[in-house]
Amino acid sequence: MKLLNFTIIKLTIALVIGILLAHYFEIDFSIVLSSTIALVFSVGIYWYFLKFKIDRFPFFGALTYLALIGIGMTVYQIQNDRVQSDHYTHQIQKHNTAEFLLKIEERLKPDTYNDKYFASIQSINGQHASGRLLVNIKKDSLNNNLAIDDIIFTSAVIKDIQKPLNPHQFDYRNYLKLKQVYHQLYLTQDKLLTISNDKTSIYGYADAFRSSINERLIKAGFKDDTLSIINALLLGQRQNLDKTIYNNYVNAGTIHILAVSGLHVGVILLILNFLFRPLLYLKYGNTLRPLLIVILLWSFAVIAGLSPSVTRAVAMFSIISVAMHLKRPTNIYNTLVISAFLILLVKPNFLFEVGFQMSYLAVLGIVSIQPILYKQLKPKYWLTDKLWQIFTVTLAAQFGVVPISLFYFHQFPGLFFISNIVVIPFLGLILGFGLLIIVLSLLNYLPEFVVTTYSFIIESLNGFIAWIAQFEEFLFRDIPFIFIQVVFSYLIVVSLVQVYKFRTFKWVAMCLITVLCLQVISFYNSYKTQNETFVVFNKSRYSILGHKLNDKLLVYHNLDSVKLKTDNTVKNFSVGESITTIELDSVATVYNFKNQTLLVIDSLAIYKGISFKPDYVLLRNSPRFNLNRMIDSLNPKKIIADASNFKSYVKRWQATCRDEKIPFHYTNEKGAFILR
Repeated sequence: MKLLNFTIIKLTIALVIGILLAHYFEIDFSIVLSSTIALVFSVGIYWYFLKFKIDRFPFFGALTYLALIGIGMTVYQIQNDRVQSDHYTHQIQKHNTAEFLLKIEERLKPDTYNDKYFASIQSINGQHASGRLLVNIKKDSLNNNLAIDDIIFTSAVIKDIQKPLNPHQFDYRNYLKLKQVYHQLYLTQDKLLTISNDKTSIYGYADAFRSSINERLIKAGFKDDTLSIINALLLGQRQNLDKTIYNNYVNAGTIHILAVSGLHVGVILLILNFLFRPLLYLKYGNTLRPLLIVILLWSFAVIAGLSPSVTRAVAMFSIISVAMHLKRPTNIYNTLVISAFLILLVKPNFLFEVGFQMSYLAVLGIVSIQPILYKQLKPKYWLTDKLWQIFTVTLAAQFGVVPISLFYFHQFPGLFFISNIVVIPFLGLILGFGLLIIVLSLLNYLPEFVVTTYSFIIESLNGFIAWIAQFEEFLFRDIPFIFIQVVFSYLIVVSLVQVYKFRTFKWVAMCLITVLCLQVISFYNSYKTQNETFVVFNKSRYSILGHKLNDKLLVYHNLDSVKLKTDNTVKNFSVGESITTIELDSVATVYNFKNQTLLVIDSLAIYKGISFKPDYVLLRNSPRFNLNRMIDSLNPKKIIADASNFKSYVKRWQATCRDEKIPFHYTNEKGAFILR
């Protein structure tokens, strides 16, 4: 492929390989660092003595790629806080109360009961320490949100972040691990003492700037839903976005417009180019103009929270601005890869961020496939031509993101093209108008009719998105899709593009082979579902049991209709196990599974007089009975308690089983109980 002729692409691939090796294999940091230094010096010495004959020595290229692999491993491990000698994990013992001095780094989306923050540790028990924690602060009527850079003091017990307790559940612990967060604190407002509110970082100043904007917008008369959309569209903050509105954007296939990305940065770049055009008449205007533009673009990126998508967009446009200033021709693939290379050098963990992956894949899809699609039709009129451009851009982006989107989210919005054709033409206007409103609010000059007009536009946007999202028959949910299917899907897309460009037998054969491989994988996945499994799921305050028979799942539960609709426990299991049929029923008393019997004892505590000896006993809904007598009477192999029981009861049962030497499985600690 011609793309691999670009050196920067090959170097970036080597860097990515290094990051992946460091992520999946634990290699001593001193060995990695010394090897990388040796390789870099070897490359330098090799180049110095053979710089005029370098093309004749392919060994130089291999040595360079090895050096980049080493650099990838090094930068990844440098980002790993736990290699630092002062990291809190080397100092503190779990389950012991300690005194923490913390600095708030990031405000997260709150849950029903807690406000959530990432905080960096300044000291523990008066001793200097480093590392990051997830801080959960219980909500109350006097709740005051903390700001970025606030220094707080508290005394608390450090706790583990809970592992996934149900099969195929989202691994929140692993997600936080990628952000260098390994433990958490649960606090109440009365246990907090704010030491300082001073701003000490650009993130703190950016947060204060956003807060100032929001205060002025609220004062001007913007309501909650409109304000949350402004924050998402223009300031990159989605913490306060209403869940229903967010889900509507997801289901309509337009969630990308709420992530500050290339479109937003492009609009800002056009505005800045227009505003700074007079600088070109100055002596050093050709240098000053791109410099100011790049500085302001990165300032906007910081204000928007430096998410992967906005970082990618600003890095790309910065490179393009510099190239335009130097009057150098740019290749879009080179620009894209250079931005990825620079970002991964600074933030190697971005490689594992869904936003980073989807941002680059969407752009790759657009630049590779959109020109091909656009050529298939030549509209005569300006309006139809613009609509065709938008449609082909949207479709090309979907080619880039659908496989990985199915892998992560397991759904596909069938009406994405309608929502995007309507929204995208007006998005530039909405963004430009929104930026003007922010500027006017900062100048304390925001007329009421402007507020009313923009609120109407945002409400109309939300209304249209909600209308599209209501057609649930066009939203394809719960699609099983594994990583190897993602790989072969992208191979098919690449092969099809190459077939169109070159029309050679090699690429036709490659395309057919990859399609065949994808079919084989699908058949293998179907074959893997041909088994029988019994599961006692973990669900707080409820009981859910599942009996899987090949691709059919029988679910026994006591959820109400609202909980059943919103709960993801069964949904995650059915997607992960490629279930095609789900049947629901209430919880029974006895279950048989492969010549084994499970007896369910609920709050009525009825077990006397049964004519069989169960292999397993499930305790649910906190039965009040004498566990010792039940063990003597039934003598089960194992006792299971689900999360519908009071924790005080469970602790008592655990102690009893320990004394009786009977295995005890508590789903809220050990996860779902599974029989295969």
